[in-house]
Amino acid sequence: MKKLIAVLGIAGLIFGCGEKKEEKKEGFEMSRTKKEVKVETTSEEVPIDLDNKGIGPITSVEFATEVDVQMAAKGEETFSAICTACHMAEQRMIGPALKGVYDRRSPEWVMNMILNPDGMLKEDPIAIALLKEYNNAIMLNQNLKEEEARAVAEYLRTL
Repeated sequence: MKKLIAVLGIAGLIFGCGEKKEEKKEGFEMSRTKKEVKVETTSEEVPIDLDNKGIGPITSVEFATEVDVQMAAKGEETFSAICTACHMAEQRMIGPALKGVYDRRSPEWVMNMILNPDGMLKEDPIAIALLKEYNNAIMLNQNLKEEEARAVAEYLRTL
């Protein structure tokens, strides 16, 4: 009798430890395994062009050797109020990072982009390339006055 109980016990263990079939339940299912997602872009690199002055009212901008601190402070206020929704100094967001912008673009181009984004996005090759690179996120016209745009341009020199 003891042998029979031992055999049945061992058989129960063998069958009990076999493969379990899991029933699928309908509804929400969450997997905690991390999956690597590779994002491929088809955009071409946006060229650096310091000679392009852009499309708009600004044909010449002269920067003094030293940054105009008062003008830059006004520009920072404007930048903080309306530009930070899409731009940061050192990080790409909806729009490009702006630190070192004058290493890539002329001051005239920057001011024309601020004052005339609609015209720039239609006709300027760099603005069009940036539009493609940033998933067709258009820069909205903030209707700044030339004086305000110049202050923002001065602030960008401090980044």
